[in-house]
Amino acid sequence: MGDSSHAASSPADERSTAKPSSARPQPAASSSTSAAKHLYTRSSGNVVIVRRLKRKDEGTWKPLARWLLKNQIGLSFNLLALLFLAHMFIPKARTHTRKYFTLSYYNQRTGQYGIGPDDAFLITFFVILFTGLRASIMDFILSPLGRKAGITKQKLLTRFSEQAWLTVYYSVFWTLGAYIWYDSPYFPMNLPELWTDWPNREMKGLMKFYMVAQWSFWVQQIIVLFIEERRKDHWQMFCHHIITNALVSACYCYHYTRVGNVILVMMDVVDLFFPTAKCLKYTGYHTLCDIMFGLFVVTWIIARHVGYVMVCWSIYADTPNIMPAACFQGTNDNLVGPLEPPAGWTYLLEPFYKLGGNVCYNEKVKWGFLVPLLLLQAITILWFTMIVRVVIKVLRGDSAEDVRSDDEDEVEEADEVEEDFVYEEAQPLEEEVGVESLDLKGWERRSGLKRQASSSGVSLPGHSDRKELLGRIGCEKQVD
Repeated sequence: MGDSSHAASSPADERSTAKPSSARPQPAASSSTSAAKHLYTRSSGNVVIVRRLKRKDEGTWKPLARWLLKNQIGLSFNLLALLFLAHMFIPKARTHTRKYFTLSYYNQRTGQYGIGPDDAFLITFFVILFTGLRASIMDFILSPLGRKAGITKQKLLTRFSEQAWLTVYYSVFWTLGAYIWYDSPYFPMNLPELWTDWPNREMKGLMKFYMVAQWSFWVQQIIVLFIEERRKDHWQMFCHHIITNALVSACYCYHYTRVGNVILVMMDVVDLFFPTAKCLKYTGYHTLCDIMFGLFVVTWIIARHVGYVMVCWSIYADTPNIMPAACFQGTNDNLVGPLEPPAGWTYLLEPFYKLGGNVCYNEKVKWGFLVPLLLLQAITILWFTMIVRVVIKVLRGDSAEDVRSDDEDEVEEADEVEEDFVYEEAQPLEEEVGVESLDLKGWERRSGLKRQASSSGVSLPGHSDRKELLGRIGCEKQVD
């Protein structure tokens, strides 16, 4: 992401009164000094080629995104500190502030938790917490580790920190999800048990924490996608994140948390191996990277193209035989149903915002889940074709590389300097001045040019600098 806010004009550029013309010629050939350091280049006649830093019309969002990216640690922890201070020192606010960091809708009779609109407070808390944790762990722990491992390029260091953070996150939440799955009646693949307890409108506290945290993480991933530098697969990732958020929220609100747990574990195990492989690649452990990449490919096929499809088939084939095609209203303590579905479509949205509202199962609900699940499978198939290309490279003896987003790094680093500049024609301002009035030493300091000795070994102080400077302002004919 080009940071044009840091592009400051040089002192010479700020004092120039030349007005650029509408013509935009090709840049002139560079002199013996580096062209990247010259802001003015002599053309022909009295025309000067002015090399300026490019000013892009960025609108409002890009500067805001840069500000959020730069200040995400301070903003996140200041908001959380303000929340905890309000909770500690304003007793009347505690009925509201505790919703941000505790599980809501606890049923003392059953020892379980329901769901409702107040869960949005906890989701907000987790989004802010993940934002601050991610940025601080990347900046203060993972980046220093990357430097110690020998990563010198800033872009590779950023990639390493991002992937290492994903490894940390999935190590925690895949383990938690796998434990919940292991301690369930649907372990290991007893798929009919995914539907037998519906419409139970409550869940254990650990399951609620897991689902809310996962939902919050994917909301935060959308924020990351838009405040950080865009990759080649930006829109693919955006579609993936939108579908994932829709599915996690629907599983939670429709009380399909069992199937949500299984799908998340299947997806997360792949995302545990892949970032680890990339971290090994960035740190130079290519053999270990290839081994980890092989494990990644195997788990990808088993989890995302075998187990995932089995779950989709269970939705299609098992749910009509196990779940009642009806609606239910109220909480577990006063559940009413089965009821006929109301007319129209609006009742399908009630589980998302209405505590104790209609929660239904019918063909509309079934396909409402199956369609985004199959779309997600289509995206993973697209990515798998890219993975196959990497596998072919590895089998040919090359190292594993991510063809989705990282292969443009070298091109970006080679082109980013020149792409930040634009060349324009300008007429120099000619003015009769005395040679003695020119501050040659100050100009030498600003331009970074050094005096060059003559071929005879005799240096005429200021002569070559004076001639070059006068030539640049259009009066070289006056001095020989």
